[in-house]
Amino acid sequence: MTRNERYEGIVGWFRENVPVAQSELTFADPYQLIVAVVLSAQCTDKRVNMVTPELFRRYPTPAKLGSAAVEDIYELIRSVSYPNSKATHLQALGRKLDEDFGGEVPGTVEELMTLPGVGRKTANVVASIVYDKPVIAVDTHVFRVSHRLGLSNGKTPYDVEKDLEKHIKVDHRATAHHWLILHGRYICTARSPKCRECGLTPWCQYYSRNADSKKPDSGPAGA
Repeated sequence: MTRNERYEGIVGWFRENVPVAQSELTFADPYQLIVAVVLSAQCTDKRVNMVTPELFRRYPTPAKLGSAAVEDIYELIRSVSYPNSKATHLQALGRKLDEDFGGEVPGTVEELMTLPGVGRKTANVVASIVYDKPVIAVDTHVFRVSHRLGLSNGKTPYDVEKDLEKHIKVDHRATAHHWLILHGRYICTARSPKCRECGLTPWCQYYSRNADSKKPDSGPAGA
């Protein structure tokens, strides 16, 4: 099977079986989305959704967030991972949005990456969801699933991003990020991928290598 055939089969399966795929973060506008995505680094969306309502009530605009005390932000987000650094990043993020971008979330990946706490993955998520940019954000789930399926053998998230964008059509890229991340979150999990429940086994390199194993649902955790 060629890589193009693998992509065609996997994208086709997702289009037929998961026609709607979107972020599980709760947000009402671009400001709320970028804050939520910053908080979601190495943290579950469920946990983030538990802390953001009060955070947004207290700090409904970038200006309000930028003028808040880091200690006060910390108290609201203390249950997420790395709350100290995230509180510092969020205050600086709010200030920069207010002072440099007039309180608006910028629309290019390059501008987004100038914001405190915003790396390429976060920038791509926001650019894709808010501004419909044809980019694919690669987090640990997307990285792992892409390698297991055989969509990429890139050594870095950026390498995987370029492979995915090379083979996935522009009008499918925004949804493809969610297809892969949700598949990794619920089916192709790190420690015990649920191969028996997966509809992608006809195209999956990981499954084909382990199909004769007595325990096809077991295997290396991956990235």
